[in-house]
Amino acid sequence: MIFEAIAELIAERNDCDVSEIKMESSFKDLGIDSLDTVEMLMNLEDKIGQEIELEEKVETVGDLVRYIEKKCKD
Repeated sequence: MIFEAIAELIAERNDCDVSEIKMESSFKDLGIDSLDTVEMLMNLEDKIGQEIELEEKVETVGDLVRYIEKKCKD
C-alpha cells in the first residue's frame, strides 16, 4: 500500500507510468530533490492519513517505504 501510494505520487509528478517506479529507484535518478521529497511526503500524509516525520536520509523509493512502514508500526 505504501509503495503504491509513493509510486503513484512520483508517476504523477514525473508524468510517467507507475510501472516505471521500482523499490530500487533512487530519487536522484527520478529527478526528485529534497524539496520535492518534502512536498511528496506532505501529499503522502494526506493519502495515507498518517503524519510522517522524516528523521533520516532516504535515497531510494524502497528506503522511504521501509522507513514509513517502520514508523507506522511504532
